[in-house]
Amino acid sequence: MTEARLAAYRRAGVNRLSFGVQSFRDDELRRLSRLHSADRARAAFGEARAAGFDNVSLDLMMWLPRAARQRVARVDRRGDRARPRAPVALHARGLSERAAQGRHGARALVAGARTMTWRRCIWRRWSGWMRQATRQHEISNVARPGRRSRHNLKYWTDGEWLGFGCGAHSTRAGVRWKNISSTAGVHRSSRSRAVTLAVDVRRLTPDERLGDALFTGLRLVDGIDVNAIQTRYGVDVWRRFGADLEPFLEAGCLRRDWNLASA
Repeated sequence: MTEARLAAYRRAGVNRLSFGVQSFRDDELRRLSRLHSADRARAAFGEARAAGFDNVSLDLMMWLPRAARQRVARVDRRGDRARPRAPVALHARGLSERAAQGRHGARALVAGARTMTWRRCIWRRWSGWMRQATRQHEISNVARPGRRSRHNLKYWTDGEWLGFGCGAHSTRAGVRWKNISSTAGVHRSSRSRAVTLAVDVRRLTPDERLGDALFTGLRLVDGIDVNAIQTRYGVDVWRRFGADLEPFLEAGCLRRDWNLASA
């Protein structure tokens, strides 16, 4: 990141930046094999602000492998390093989240409940210095009003997207694919006038699409509109999964809003 590059991004119309800081601790950055330092991350954030970017988010990581006593207090101190000009959004990822991927049905509906609870105590602390009524809207994310990532919301609201460029992923009409990863491979395909750059094409089954819609939807604080699920997939969520969900409703892990028919 340089001042000249930031200025060029502004001239080109870029209006939002997201920095993969991961940690404001150098020992954790080394453990993650990151090439930047905590000081460089803070400097890059300041340079972006100086270049006129008022829409900047930070990516952070939690539950790092073999991180000695990585407690809430330590994660909380990472946010303090970004003062006094705080980002508009924070994305805090846990390396253990991959374990929740691929869950479907009733298990998908309750995946992440403990994670959500643990992170809330972090968001409460960070929101104090982020000011302007930041609000958690997803398991891993808080943002100021009007500054939620529309890119991420596509994934969590059962949307569709097209990816352009090497290794980009796309989802459309129940089909997922990725583009050829290497620049050389893309170049060879274009010279041979290949019809598509897509590889690893996979057509999802109806149950896979339903499961994805459920477990990604419940990442959101707003929950799932089960009427919309029934309209899109022809499935009554409470009829199919009600018996399995009842213990989680009683335990307070899930809440049913009868007025909105949501979960």
